[in-house]
Amino acid sequence: MLRTPDTISTLRDILAHCRTIAVVGLSPQWHRPSYFAAKYLQAHGYRIVPINPLVARDGGQILGETCYASVTEAAQAIAAQGGHIDLVDCFRKSEDIPPLAEEAIAIGARCLWLQLGVFHETAGQRAEDAGLQVIQNRCMKIEHARLFGGLGWAGVNTRVISAKRPHQLPY
Repeated sequence: MLRTPDTISTLRDILAHCRTIAVVGLSPQWHRPSYFAAKYLQAHGYRIVPINPLVARDGGQILGETCYASVTEAAQAIAAQGGHIDLVDCFRKSEDIPPLAEEAIAIGARCLWLQLGVFHETAGQRAEDAGLQVIQNRCMKIEHARLFGGLGWAGVNTRVISAKRPHQLPY
């Protein structure tokens, strides 16, 4: 059984301190959930590192960031720039998670985040045993919006009636 509790304080801590995010399976197509979530996070101050082998082989970019073929390749490039990948966010099928968990462990990420509908108990346990925090079946965009006041972004109904929009989010 995984030990990382999906409590508000845990999620808040991860979202506040993990600022460089490798998004595995980030699509270049604007209508895909991975693109929309990454764009939202980028607009809220996170550095997005796209991981998509098909786009990377052509030297392409997604959201203005260089795309990489693997988490390991991205971590090496970011380290050469003096940075570090804090979190590996996986938009992949559950059966694709074990090698991604191993890569997250190998690069020294702080957290392995599995998106909505993605579970892998064994890989999650392996990552936790290696010291990573593991979040499964949650969306970073939804959790950030819920915990940091961004539910009004892009038309999500907050059920608050007001004629005024806030000029900036309260965090």
